[in-house]
Amino acid sequence: MTGLCAGRVAVVTGAGRGLGRAHALALAAEGAKIVVNDLGVALDGAAGPGSPAQDVADEIRALGGEAVAHGGDIATTDGAASLVATALDTYGRLDALVNNAGFLRDRMLINLDEDDWDAVLRVHLKGHFLPLRHAAAHWRAEAKAGRAPAARVVNTSSGAGLLGSVGQGNYSAAKAGIVGLTLVAAAELGRYGVQVNAIAPAARTRMTEQTFAETMAAPDQADAFDAMAPENVSPLVVWLASADSAGVTGRVFEAEAGRITVMEGWRPGPTADKGTRWTPAEAGDAARKLLAAAEPPRPVYGAS
Repeated sequence: MTGLCAGRVAVVTGAGRGLGRAHALALAAEGAKIVVNDLGVALDGAAGPGSPAQDVADEIRALGGEAVAHGGDIATTDGAASLVATALDTYGRLDALVNNAGFLRDRMLINLDEDDWDAVLRVHLKGHFLPLRHAAAHWRAEAKAGRAPAARVVNTSSGAGLLGSVGQGNYSAAKAGIVGLTLVAAAELGRYGVQVNAIAPAARTRMTEQTFAETMAAPDQADAFDAMAPENVSPLVVWLASADSAGVTGRVFEAEAGRITVMEGWRPGPTADKGTRWTPAEAGDAARKLLAAAEPPRPVYGAS
């Protein structure tokens, strides 16, 4: 390894399993000291046994790295505050925040109840906002004290947030919200030395291995490239969390297998301007002409 993150301290939420675990191990392998956060819950957010955060922290230390476990609920103010405090109290600094925690409660919209909606938005969207808010407050204080940080935030969106996903209205809305939060945070926090980006990963995790079982399956041959291994996403996360990514902020990247894509987001397409108010019929006629000249939308995930 190159020591790309040597001397840096990184917090990774949802790091007990899957993508978060892969990110924590990859950051540690590049020299970062890690705060491993995981509440240790089931796929639907229910309380689960054991401490996966402690298991990963132990794994990092066994490999020669430095790590501490944090089991707090980062979708609460106290939990998010203690997450940042754990980094500062243990290692004396905080350089990177990787927001990754989440779970699923998939339902078609007509069967999606309020509790399932609230729970998924809470863990994904609020669980991004609160750690970001507390980390940003620390970094702003550092900047105002003349110690401008080279701070990095890596948020986790999804293809479901960029394109929508059938049966995942709550998850898609939360992941789309994370993109909006990323863009605002990048604009607001740049003056304090903070860069904020997002990834939309595709990998085999507890959340995907059942929903997309065929796509996410590991290869039969032992020596074949495992395209859906979560470790394939982590190199980009490590680079975004490092000082080497200077100047990169407000971006969204898709990461899958050996592929990295810069997502270009909403941009103005064909436009018509009458110069005065349209009638409904005129507006409809203009809209149809504009749609005919526009790029067709990509299909929603899971749509037939």
